[in-house]
Amino acid sequence: MSTASLRSRYLGDSVATASPQRILVMLYDRLVLDLERAEIALDTGDRTEAAAQIQHAQDIVFELRESLRVDAWEGGPRLAALYTWMITELVQAGVKRDRNRVAACRQIAEPLRDAWRQAAATLTASPA
Repeated sequence: MSTASLRSRYLGDSVATASPQRILVMLYDRLVLDLERAEIALDTGDRTEAAAQIQHAQDIVFELRESLRVDAWEGGPRLAALYTWMITELVQAGVKRDRNRVAACRQIAEPLRDAWRQAAATLTASPA
């Protein structure tokens, strides 16, 4: 097997065996990475790469929004509204090639990622 196929298999197995909490953290990790890459691409004028990274970030936010059980907790509706805002900002960032909109989304995504990471760690550490 090639290195690329081994890596792909490992990543596939990691996702397939991950807990729902871990998958959520993985999505947020990738969202932040996509936003960082989009900012860099916009800074360097690489429109194709910026568009690809922004589109992938949108896909992740759409997935987060669709998987959110709004009625499961008090903060659900506010988080859904935040996801909707991020989607709108990312669409506009892609259309206008606006680095500031991407940066604003990253400023929201990073603390959310950190909070979900901490919550996932708490759940993992708590006795069953």
